[in-house]
Amino acid sequence: MSVTKNIARIRESFGSHPVRLIAVTKNARPKQIEEAFNSGVTEFGESRVQDALQKMDSMPPWLMEKASWHFIGHLQTNKAKQAVGKFSLIHSVDSLRLAEEISRVAQIKQIHQPILLQVKMVPDENKSGFTPEELKSQIQEIINLPSIECKGLMTITPQNASGEIRQKCFTGLKQLRDELSKATGLPLPELSMGMSDDWREALSSGSTMLRVGTAIFHV
Repeated sequence: MSVTKNIARIRESFGSHPVRLIAVTKNARPKQIEEAFNSGVTEFGESRVQDALQKMDSMPPWLMEKASWHFIGHLQTNKAKQAVGKFSLIHSVDSLRLAEEISRVAQIKQIHQPILLQVKMVPDENKSGFTPEELKSQIQEIINLPSIECKGLMTITPQNASGEIRQKCFTGLKQLRDELSKATGLPLPELSMGMSDDWREALSSGSTMLRVGTAIFHV
């Protein structure tokens, strides 16, 4: 099945859900990225800063003029300088310290950097992120930081998680977003949840952004 057909198959499931498809290009070839763009995908995700910058440089100008790039991987604090201003959205802000560094760099660059806050909804030693309790206690401090704009929350389910655990993560993130929005007065519209193996469950739970790589580019 081609990239074009994979995208069409995924989008058929969207129905009336207001969801954005972020094509994760980690293992995609340049021609596949172009095919995805020509199929209507304009938002691309990468999990390593250097890989993303190299891909951006290799893309034709006609694509880069209309495409936006999202950073979805673990961002080390010392890489914030490279990432800020290069991505339309950083999904994976997983600590107050990282938020502070992004704010500092954004101020120096005189820009506003949109971010999402990564939450670990269930214990998982392989994932970074705020626990719900940590985020509740630190959210006001984060949103008060200058030059960043918190757009919502992000989560990643544990590897090989059961359907029950996935549902718990997705439903829990939405409930947490609603609680934080009420407490802070911010809309926090974005819920970045769902990847190639669990995007259907995330979609039904209210995801606004699906980060899909293998299900698009594996042909």
